[in-house]
Amino acid sequence: MPENGLKTAVYRMDTRCGPPCTSKSHQETPREQLIRYQKYSKFSRPRVSIATIAEAGKVRLFPTGHIALTNAERSAQPAADTVMHGLAIMLFAMIILPCMDAIAKYMAVYQGMSPGQVTFYRFFFQLVSTLPLLLSMGGLRALRPKRLWVNLLRGMLLAAAALLFFISVKYMPLADVFAIYFVEPFILTCLSALILGEKVGWRRWLAIVVGFGGAMIVIQPSFELFGLKSLMPIACAFFFACYLLMNRAVGTSDTPLVMQTIAGVGGSLFMIGAILLGDGLGVADFEPSLPGTGLGWLLVIALGTISGYGHLLVVKAFQAAPVSLLAPFHYFEIISATALGFVIFGDFPTPSKWLGITIIVASGLFIIWRERRAAES
Repeated sequence: MPENGLKTAVYRMDTRCGPPCTSKSHQETPREQLIRYQKYSKFSRPRVSIATIAEAGKVRLFPTGHIALTNAERSAQPAADTVMHGLAIMLFAMIILPCMDAIAKYMAVYQGMSPGQVTFYRFFFQLVSTLPLLLSMGGLRALRPKRLWVNLLRGMLLAAAALLFFISVKYMPLADVFAIYFVEPFILTCLSALILGEKVGWRRWLAIVVGFGGAMIVIQPSFELFGLKSLMPIACAFFFACYLLMNRAVGTSDTPLVMQTIAGVGGSLFMIGAILLGDGLGVADFEPSLPGTGLGWLLVIALGTISGYGHLLVVKAFQAAPVSLLAPFHYFEIISATALGFVIFGDFPTPSKWLGITIIVASGLFIIWRERRAAES
């Protein structure tokens, strides 16, 4: 291969790649020479199809008999610097995404805004922040996704999960809610086995049981203080696991930006209905209101913006680095949430809660490791 910085991958066309070159062979077309190279080469074949390159007229011959393939014609594995770039993006996303939940708690505790109203602003300003970018990239045609109803349902499931999460953080410390919420991988594994028929070995089932035991350690003190509200993070995790299953159904039929924008529409519509119903029943956590201060408006706008672009950062990270490498970084959110909870609200987990958090994280990491082993085998 040539030195770094060169734009082409050069493959030597000499006696090692086929019969010795004759005057007749010099009259061969680029397509014929590439076929001969692939037939006789002792080295790995170019990872480029003949139909894509030769028939498109993109094969170039050097006077010395080399074939040059451009970088765009090679499907090389991600470079090490690309993987590190993906890790950096993922780490940054795990730092800023808990800020969204800290804003939700701040608006509920210090600004007196109901969690239902906060959730509506989260999806409404997510839509407002991502829509201009979507229109600039795809025009009005981008507003017609290939799978509209499925994407709207995704947004509704995500809105239900966010609503339960924001109600939870109003009453409970951020770190506790995050720790309990991270039973989501266990629920997703169960749903994948029950609904999709995926094979789950006994070791992962055991890790799921142990992980739920860790969640109970975290929940137990909170249950004495907050009652059934302390179970809301588990319900949130269930809806988010359903949302992830729905992502598999959607697949790659629409771009992540389109999916995020339409999810903002679905989430906003869901929250309008939820607020009308909840307020009509006299539930305080659904009371409609507007931000009462300039800071309040700034925070709810930031809430939606972080939501929209934070999740796009996660998508970008997974495009740059392997899933198995990035998955454990999700647990960094617990560290970020603990720091934000301590600095802003003065909350810090007790030793027993740290024990539960450790069990949950260890069980989740074990499941990730076992899934990677299963994929490799």
